[in-house]
Amino acid sequence: MADASVPANTTADTRAMPPVGGAYAKYVLALLVLVYAMNFIDRQILAILAEDIKRDLKLSDADLGFLYGTAFAVFYALFGIPLGRLADNWVRTRLLSIGLFVWSSMTALSGLSTSFLQLSLARVGVGVGEASASPSAFSMLSDWFPREKRATALAIYSAGLYLGGGVSLLIGAVVVRAWNAAYPDGGPLGLVGWQAAFLAVGFPGLLLSLWVSTLKEPIRGRAEGLPEPPKVEGVGRKLWDDITSVIPPLTLIHLAPFGARVVGTNLAVAAAFAALATLLIRVTGDVPQWLAICLGGYAVTSWAQSLKQRDPPTYALIWGTPTFLLALIGFGSISFVGYSIGFWAAPYAIRTFVVPLAASGGPIPWYGSKEIVALILGGWGAAGGFLGVIIGGFASDWFKKRNPAGRIAVAALATLVPAPFIWLMYTTDDLGLFLLYNIPLCFGSMYVGIAAATTQDLVLPRMRGAATATYFIGTTLLGLGLGPYFTGAVSKASGSLATGVLALLLMAPVTLTCLALVYRKLPLAEASRVDRARAAGEAI
Repeated sequence: MADASVPANTTADTRAMPPVGGAYAKYVLALLVLVYAMNFIDRQILAILAEDIKRDLKLSDADLGFLYGTAFAVFYALFGIPLGRLADNWVRTRLLSIGLFVWSSMTALSGLSTSFLQLSLARVGVGVGEASASPSAFSMLSDWFPREKRATALAIYSAGLYLGGGVSLLIGAVVVRAWNAAYPDGGPLGLVGWQAAFLAVGFPGLLLSLWVSTLKEPIRGRAEGLPEPPKVEGVGRKLWDDITSVIPPLTLIHLAPFGARVVGTNLAVAAAFAALATLLIRVTGDVPQWLAICLGGYAVTSWAQSLKQRDPPTYALIWGTPTFLLALIGFGSISFVGYSIGFWAAPYAIRTFVVPLAASGGPIPWYGSKEIVALILGGWGAAGGFLGVIIGGFASDWFKKRNPAGRIAVAALATLVPAPFIWLMYTTDDLGLFLLYNIPLCFGSMYVGIAAATTQDLVLPRMRGAATATYFIGTTLLGLGLGPYFTGAVSKASGSLATGVLALLLMAPVTLTCLALVYRKLPLAEASRVDRARAAGEAI
């Protein structure tokens, strides 16, 4: 009698691999958590350095929002598309190792920047390198863990985001103070504290990339008992096709073989985004922001056009599935709020509470220094975010067993619970209450593993990298590309950073409407994925 615990696609090669969900799978998960923590340390450290960078480079709040969000997010989203597809076609462990080396190198180079332009270009490089991380990790973990434990595994992986984000605030504050105390007039090469902090967090990632390269490559589809897809030939050519499908003006050359109608549609889309960029630049005066966002929007549309022509089944299960698109907007709108608050909380606390306390000449509470504020915000951001995402993963898997759409109900808590406390945080005039009201914001991370599992469950195994890249379009272009900038722009216009943060609450109705629709549509969309892929031409 066949062993029921052995997947249907078991072969001699698969038996030689560590078991799905076993000790080695957990080892891979632990290492990938460390990678994602490093990913977010390099991304988030800008938050605690923001006030020093603003002073030294003479920037506005909108400029800071651009550096943290848009400069990183647009290229993270765009290169996430070809690198996500590469994760579907190539060795994921190798791709992740190379990407980690690239983004760590660019983080270190951020420490050598002496102008807004140089730092912007370094942030672009960080975005390109980090675009390899989650498509590779999501796909690998989906093959290392069975479907019923997938949300939990992806939630644990995603918790690295909060660990890295929290640790980055403390690292940044400590390095800046120590460096500036040792070198008040600038250290070696004239570097100041915020530059030293970038270097301090960039170099360890180079060593971690070597460790990642030692991981075993999992067998695709084994966790679900599906046949292993055939080896992809011409990976380099496919990568070039995907790059040209998103990078203007190569997009026009790429689409030309598909006919005049496709090219005409693409040109119309380009004209529409150009007109939108012109309008938004005229209204706000922020040229880099809207050039980057509208370029990103055009590039994503071009890729969707290309995908429809080159891979109709993948297009059908992603862009052709309303449930997937609603999830993209719903989860992206949660990240719109989360990324903005994650960036602006530390600068707001320093600007509103720490600096006035230091200037008052009166007694300062034990939690009133920059380092302690960074420790509290960062420490709870790490611990609370970790707890939130883990609880969200466990709770969503439990509800999923009882209701096909149960995960989405849990995800809604990420908006419903934090909203009133965000209002309280940014209307109080007491630092202690500000830090206290920050505690319930941990619920804001409950959606992360749910979003990852939902997008993975809506596609077939060979499409997971593309699905992950598409999901990150929502969380980066909509969330990271617009959220921090939106707050900075409102702050610039109103003269109040608190107003900029509170304006984020206008996004809550959008989030809840999208999630309600996903809740209704998700069971049928998941149940019909194989049939819809087959109808679009998938050989399965």
